[in-house]
Amino acid sequence: MKQSFGTIKGAPVTLYELENEFLVLKVMNYGATVVSIIDKATGIDIVKGYDSAEEYYKGTAHLGAFVGRTANRTRNAQFKLNGSTYHITANEHGVTNLHGGEGFDKKMYSVEEGENSVRFTRISPDGEEGYPGNMHVAVTYTLNGRTIEMKAEAVSDEDTLFAITNHNYYNLDGSDSILDHTLKINAGTYSPNDDLSISLDTCLPVAGTPFDFRTGKKLGTDINADVEQIQKFRGYDHHFEIEGTGMRTFAELTGKKLKLTVASDLPGMHMYTANFLDIIGKNGIESGPHSAVCIEPEYYPNAINYPGIEPKPVLEAGMHGESNITWTIEEL
Repeated sequence: MKQSFGTIKGAPVTLYELENEFLVLKVMNYGATVVSIIDKATGIDIVKGYDSAEEYYKGTAHLGAFVGRTANRTRNAQFKLNGSTYHITANEHGVTNLHGGEGFDKKMYSVEEGENSVRFTRISPDGEEGYPGNMHVAVTYTLNGRTIEMKAEAVSDEDTLFAITNHNYYNLDGSDSILDHTLKINAGTYSPNDDLSISLDTCLPVAGTPFDFRTGKKLGTDINADVEQIQKFRGYDHHFEIEGTGMRTFAELTGKKLKLTVASDLPGMHMYTANFLDIIGKNGIESGPHSAVCIEPEYYPNAINYPGIEPKPVLEAGMHGESNITWTIEEL
């Protein structure tokens, strides 16, 4: 099923709907963006979003975004690769690259519809936002029972960077706060930020800190803790190293009626408690700080510029890059 969702610069935007007995997933060809994930039994739409493509075009919060070529922040909006320095768009504070600049979430995609999937494709041309290589990009969303699968793929004709994420803002209660949601993160370490919110090349133990979510706790428990890394950013806005490799559970978020499990094969994740969110979203509902939480599987932020951080998000010319994220929604 599909329907008109507005226009961007004169181009029609289409909203695609996948549905089974448990879930409804709505995604659009502008930005390959997740617009809605609805649990049919409760009627709850668990992600924040807008009612039209035009609002996504104007928005700056990356709601539901397919983020690339590089997620999170790149220091000084530059990196070295194969002895060359590349200057990419400095779209935050005039000095930092955030989420690839005018990235993958601000582009139009071609569409291939499947029985229970939708695949978005485009070519990111050499030099787009300063990145090298003509990159063929695809992201496929598949509805499989209670699980939504997201597969991102890329091939480039030059060595380049490929470090995507998904930027859904979750609220499992359809409420105006996530402070009563319980979150469990399978991470024994986290990374503190500098003054520009860039992760430092330091991983600290979560034990004995507000960043310890290993056994699960309510997000509101320590969100106002008298700790510099919490106070400076008005909550959580930090990278966590996820234990293990391959496809594995990153985090479990539990509300009053629903539980969300996020899994991925990426190295780590960023957790952001919507500390600066201020939107009027779907159905005219206002959403402010701490009204949602982002769980963003990712490479280590700024990894390309940190000698001691591995793996690097380098996609070699002609090689196939792939990253996977899944969301499983269960009723309690």
